[in-house]
Amino acid sequence: MSRSRNGISAALAALVLATSPAAAAERLNIGRVATPEEIKGWDIDVRPDGQGLPVGKGTAALGETVFQERCASCHGEFGEGAGRWPELAGGAGTLKSDSPVKTVGSYWPYVSTVFDFVHRAMPFGAAQTLTPDETYSVTAYLLYLNDILKDQDFEVNEKNLASIRLPNEKNFFMDDRETAEKEFWNAEPCMTNCLPKEATITGRARVLDVTPEKASEAAKTAPPVQ
Repeated sequence: MSRSRNGISAALAALVLATSPAAAAERLNIGRVATPEEIKGWDIDVRPDGQGLPVGKGTAALGETVFQERCASCHGEFGEGAGRWPELAGGAGTLKSDSPVKTVGSYWPYVSTVFDFVHRAMPFGAAQTLTPDETYSVTAYLLYLNDILKDQDFEVNEKNLASIRLPNEKNFFMDDRETAEKEFWNAEPCMTNCLPKEATITGRARVLDVTPEKASEAAKTAPPVQ
């Protein structure tokens, strides 16, 4: 039997293509076919090259107002982080230190990643409530806080956002283990006494102190959960 490139037989592939989603839904008697509007509501991811960006525009000046109202309670007024919430600005030159500060300016690879995450998952507890214009403005404000944009009135939009470069982009690269490390692969994995010498600790994860050491007084007196 002839086989297609992905290992599915040509006959089976033809059968799959010939079976419409509507027919499959009807046959199984469960659910229904998603409408184009419903699919569009989920299809909001943005690629590093900017594909998927919605039409819109914003500036850091406008973004500051949105950020203070919707983001600062967690991330601080200037992206410095509040309490245990993440820092979004600063950290330049810290990635090789014992306590790297991974922010939009010091660590993130692409501006489109910033837009995608804010648009899809922020504000915390109210995800996807920001309009495209508000998201462009918040993204511009984060770039301004990290000295990537110098002009707070510079307009970012779907046409120019992906052309803005973040400082750490060059340190991200495509996964090349299949070629770069293939010579080290073994057909039979080693299960015992595999290291040439005793294992040593060469680095430690940053301590976030997110687990309380002692129960709070309120927690001690709170009624049990039923």
